[in-house]
Order: sequence, then C-alpha cells, then structure tokens
Amino acid sequence: MSQPLLEFRDVTVTFGGVTAVNRVTMSTEPGVIHGLIGPNGAGKSTLFNVACGLVRPRSGAVFLDGRDITKLGPHRRARLRMARTFQQLELFGVLSVYDNIRTAAEIRRGWAHDRSNCEHDAHEVLERTGLTEMADERADRLPTGLARLLEVARALVTKPRLLLLDEPAAGLNEQETLALSTLLRGLIGDGLGIVLVEHDMDLVMQICTVITVLNTGQVLITGSPDVVRNDAAVISAYLGSAEVNA
Repeated sequence: MSQPLLEFRDVTVTFGGVTAVNRVTMSTEPGVIHGLIGPNGAGKSTLFNVACGLVRPRSGAVFLDGRDITKLGPHRRARLRMARTFQQLELFGVLSVYDNIRTAAEIRRGWAHDRSNCEHDAHEVLERTGLTEMADERADRLPTGLARLLEVARALVTKPRLLLLDEPAAGLNEQETLALSTLLRGLIGDGLGIVLVEHDMDLVMQICTVITVLNTGQVLITGSPDVVRNDAAVISAYLGSAEVNA
C-alpha cells in the first residue's frame, strides 16, 4: 500500500462548547476519489477546513505525503499543491471564465517560480473541463452548474496533487454531472488524489473508490461503496434506505 497523500490523525475541532469533529482518523491515497458523506452538521466542511488550514484542530494532526502540516497556513499548503473548491461559490465575478482560470495560473506561476505558459495552461484546462465555449462569459453570469465547473477548472490550473471538492455537483444538471464524473475519473487516472464532499449519492456511489461516513463529528464507517450502502448504521443515520443506485 502506498503512503497516504492526506492523513488525519485523531483530529478534534471544537467551537466554544460544540465539538464539530471528534477524534477523526482518515486517510486517502493518490489516484483515488475518496467520498466524505454524512448528514448536515456531521463535520464534513469543518474537516475540509482543517485540511486546507482554515481551521486549526484543538488536538490531532494533519499530514500531507507523510509531512506534518498541522501548523502550516493555507498559502503554504497551496504551495504544497493542495487545492479546493467551496460550497459557496468564490469566483472573480466580473472576470471572464478564461480570466478566472488564467489569473489562478499566474498566481501559481508566481509562487512556483517555474516557466509555465499561463495562457496554454488556461486553454488546456478550459478544454478539459468543457468550458471552452464559455471562455468569454463573465463568471457572475454563469448558471450555478457551470460556475461550479469553473471553480473546479480554476483549482486544476494550479496543478494540484490533492484536490478537495466541496459539493461540486450542486446545481448541475444530468448532463453536467455526467461530464463532471468523466472529468474526475480522468484526473485520478493521472495520479491526482481527490476528496469529495457531495450530497448526490448516485454520483458518490458511482465514482468513489472509498467512502468515509461522518455522523455527529465522528467516523461511522470507511469502506467501499458496496460496504457503505449496505451498512445498517449508515442507512439509519444518513441514507434512509438501502436502495441507492449502483
């Protein structure tokens, strides 16, 4: 088994008297889509914020490629090639689709100190995400589904090795969801590691290699889609039915 790309070790997060994440241990590997699911308030977004450095855990540690990054700020983690999207859209609204992506490419080149061709990288990501025809559209005029794809594209142009996606399928229609599924499968084929928070259970069950279920801030189970969809505790706490599509 390869070394985990991202690893949480006994992570606990509290806000005042509320324990949002309670002694969570979890890891994901390169070339894997790791689903993170659970009811609202289960601690999924908090755990994402711990991963990218926006929230400091009260106890426990976070590792990237075996390196303890618990005390590193978000900008330093980004430079270690970690990228994420947000549940609430965080685009440059007055810029075009192309300029959103190129701006991210230029920022990356600034801290990576390499000779990347930002224009080439932006066009490559536009094509890969299916946004080429929308390149000149202002970001704040996009429908929600395409805006979420743009967030994914902007993250990809930073050339991450770990991609954290917070509900990327929210607002996507069936065709856009299929395109996202195809995109994500292609990305892990390139060796990228993906952690996915998503409420579309059909999508999660179809594309994830492994799934961790959180409930009240704790890990309920980690396993394959088949194991998770048939687990009685998961059905009771979250799915509500064993009838989840394969």
